[in-house]
Amino acid sequence: MRIALYARVSTKDGRQDTQNQLVQLREFAAKQGWQVVREYVDNETGGTAERPEFQKMFADASRRQFDLLLFWSLDRLSREGALETLQHLNRLIGYGVAYRSYTEQYLDSTGMFRDAIVSILATLAKQERVRLSERTRAGLATARAKGKTIGRPRLSVDVAAIARLREQGLSGRAIARELGVSEGYVRGVACASA
Repeated sequence: MRIALYARVSTKDGRQDTQNQLVQLREFAAKQGWQVVREYVDNETGGTAERPEFQKMFADASRRQFDLLLFWSLDRLSREGALETLQHLNRLIGYGVAYRSYTEQYLDSTGMFRDAIVSILATLAKQERVRLSERTRAGLATARAKGKTIGRPRLSVDVAAIARLREQGLSGRAIARELGVSEGYVRGVACASA
């Protein structure tokens, strides 16, 4: 089986090193008889997917350049939260690439607990979305109570100016550019006044 390794530490200052992870991942792969075809190493926070090697890994996975991704632990793969992590794992499966955590034996897409673990992660992701939504609503309610205006400020465009420019023969696009509004806004005003 062709496998890829993914290792990550959060800092670039040299206080943390991915070699500890990689040595054990390589040894484990060798014991399984797996061929390591690529190693992806990031010295970046796991709180975002915008990591160079993480992105390369997914690009290579989409081209099936390896059959399984082996990582040290789930938090080395991602610390973005349950929803995003679940999406990353599902993305690998969608590409036909299996995954396995070295330190978390139960986190193995080829193992017998795969469906149970994915279900648990999906439930956690759903709870995370609910909590985020509740926090957002509470924050908006607090802002409104303090008298803050929520949302985009309303446009104050002279409807007569739109009509005048239209009479001069300007197109909707030209009017929008002239007044600093969207072409759709100009069309909406034109329809409302018709």
